[in-house]
Amino acid sequence: MGDPLAALNAVMDWTIFEPVLARIPRAVPKAPGGRPAYRPLTLFKILVLQSLYGLSDEQAQFQILDRRSFQHFLGLTAADPVPDQNTIREFREKLTRAELFSELFAAFHARLTQQGFITRKGQIIDASFVEVPRQRNRREANAAIQRGEAPAGWAADAKRLAHKDLDARWTKKNQQTYYGYKDHVVADLESKLIVRAEVTAANEHDSQALDPLTCAGDPPTWADSAYAGAPCAAIFAAKGIVAHVCEKGVRGQALTKRQKRSNQAKSRQRARVEHIFGFKTGSMGAMFQRAIGFARNRAGIILTNLVYNLARTEQIIRLKLLGRKTPQLV
Repeated sequence: MGDPLAALNAVMDWTIFEPVLARIPRAVPKAPGGRPAYRPLTLFKILVLQSLYGLSDEQAQFQILDRRSFQHFLGLTAADPVPDQNTIREFREKLTRAELFSELFAAFHARLTQQGFITRKGQIIDASFVEVPRQRNRREANAAIQRGEAPAGWAADAKRLAHKDLDARWTKKNQQTYYGYKDHVVADLESKLIVRAEVTAANEHDSQALDPLTCAGDPPTWADSAYAGAPCAAIFAAKGIVAHVCEKGVRGQALTKRQKRSNQAKSRQRARVEHIFGFKTGSMGAMFQRAIGFARNRAGIILTNLVYNLARTEQIIRLKLLGRKTPQLV
C-alpha cells in the first residue's frame, strides 16, 4: 500500500552521516565483556522516526517492537534487540552536548548541493514559532527570568530547575500568545529545501536573525515585511543580495495600489516557505517541542529541519519536481 519509510530508505545513502556520528564522545569501558553497543546510525535513524511521527522515547521503543515497517527501516529483525527509552534519550543527549545536530544538517546539505537539489535560483527567508509547555510562575519569578537570572531559591532546587525552562520567552502576534522559541530558516526557492537555520527565543524579532542567516553571494531573496526597513536593507546591500521584501504600511500612511500589487507579486514566491512550516506542523507535529532549555530545544528544532529535508528530498525524487535533471539518489 506504499510504505513511506521504505521509499525514504530507497533513495537515501545513510552512510553520509557516519563521519559525524563517529565523533560522538565515548566512555572508556571499565572492563572487557558486556553487551555490544548499538550502532550510532541505528540510533540516529530512531531519532528520525521520532521526529517524523512525533514519538516520545517510550513510544519509540514500543512502536519499533510493534511495527514491521519501523523494523525494516532500521534494518532490524524480530530476533534483534531494540534500544530502550533510556538508550535513546542518552544518545540524543550526547549529540546535543557535542552540538552535532548542526553537523548532521550540514553533512546532508553538502550532499544535496553536490547532487544539484539546491538550485540557488532564489531563496526565501521566514520564521515560525516553536512552542514548548507553558511555565506557570509567580510574577517575581518571571521578572527574574526575563532579566536572565534564576529566581530566588531555584538554584538550590535541582528538581525544580530540571522542570523549568529559563530560556523560553513569551510573545504576542496578531493577538495570539506564544511561549517558546523561533525557527528561522532560509529555503531554496525552487526545491523548498532548508539551506540554513537559526534558533532564537520567541520574543526575538524575525529581522534579528537576518545577518547570520545570509551570506555574501546569496541568490535573490524573498521575504515578508518583517525584514523591511533600513537595518535589513543595509545587511542585504553589504552582502550583495538582491532583496524582494514586502513593503509595510505605517501609521497614517497606508500602502499605495502600486505597493499592494508589488507585495502580491512578491508573495507568490515568498509564500512557498509556508509549505515548509505547514508540513512540519501538520505531518510531523514538530512545531511543539517538549524539551527543557535552549540547548535541547535548539537540537530538536535543527533535527526537525533535517528530517523535513529528508522527507522533501524523497518527494522531489519520487515526483520528479526538478524536471528531467532530478537526481535519483542522495
